[in-house]
Amino acid sequence: MLMIGPIFRWSLSLILFAGITRNFVSAGEISVIAGNGKAGFSGDGGPALAAECNQTFGLEIGPDGNLYWCELANHIVRRLDLKSGVISTIAGQGTVKGYSGDNGPATKATLSEPHELRFDSAGNLFISDNSNHAIRRVDAKTGIITTVAGTGEQGFGGDGGPAIKAKMNLAIAVALDRSQNLLICDINNHRIRRVDIATGLISTWGGTGEKKPTPDGATLAGTPLYGPRTVAVADNGDVIIVLREGHAVYRYSEKTKKLTHVAGTGIGGFSGDDSDAKLAKVNGPKGVAIGNNGDIYLADTQNHAVRVISAKTGKIHTLAGTGQAGDGANGDSTKCQLHHPHGVFFATDGTLYIGDSSNHRVRKVTLGAASKK
Repeated sequence: MLMIGPIFRWSLSLILFAGITRNFVSAGEISVIAGNGKAGFSGDGGPALAAECNQTFGLEIGPDGNLYWCELANHIVRRLDLKSGVISTIAGQGTVKGYSGDNGPATKATLSEPHELRFDSAGNLFISDNSNHAIRRVDAKTGIITTVAGTGEQGFGGDGGPAIKAKMNLAIAVALDRSQNLLICDINNHRIRRVDIATGLISTWGGTGEKKPTPDGATLAGTPLYGPRTVAVADNGDVIIVLREGHAVYRYSEKTKKLTHVAGTGIGGFSGDDSDAKLAKVNGPKGVAIGNNGDIYLADTQNHAVRVISAKTGKIHTLAGTGQAGDGANGDSTKCQLHHPHGVFFATDGTLYIGDSSNHRVRKVTLGAASKK
């Protein structure tokens, strides 16, 4: 059963300065908070720093104030109690891959390469059960798991009908809009699907299935999205869309109903720090989060880095990682090597959490006052 309760608030040391000319956070203090660096599955009930994890992916702070993340290669969702440092498994059986357990306890169910997770306003947990081509839901009160979208069969179909009868092709990420409807990155179909939470009906929200560039300023309808990997929903309803194969980031405006190019040239690479993000190169980005002040935090996965796009200036900067794969030491985030980070989550207290996937660790970056505004 999920531990749902009052949000725990903890204090932070402000060890980062805000670059005056950059208008966003330029560095931070990074530290490992889970995973001993060895790929495996162990440690439940004990200190997270001693536990074995395997491919830490998408992550989020839950309604209880604790950290949850997907472990792709262990086929589970884990929880870190941020007060005690104790780790546990709250969905999946650990190393057991499958598609089973609906209408029973989530800890008895099997998943297949879960990528991301999100909580709704009632504390229910939604998991992108990627290789099962489905979205699973864990009830906040009972801990019971069910499928809310997808049949478990790979394909494309079902728009206009019940989401549980629809086919998807790698349901790689899930988010909730301001009305608590689901947005699902159906990546191999090059579409974002939407599930109306009231009716349970599914539709295509964005993308045409075409592997083509997204024109700046285009309307959502009829516009290609090349490899939509993840999305984040801003307080004003705007949706930040990350294109993995498209090597770019776009913003969908709830007000204008148009797509605006935010970052990436569409060609994979690593360039452009401290300049216009639209002219910078990113490489296979796979995670995104929105800061308190509107800055966009991007897991630039193939570049082994986390980059930040300033809401004020539109410029991009590398916040964590060096561009080279490695397992870096605690300390200055810009000097700490990462290895294929997939997940990023920005907490309201100004802490950035990173799923450092191929290092099998979870890290946090303590940010300064500029990030909290």
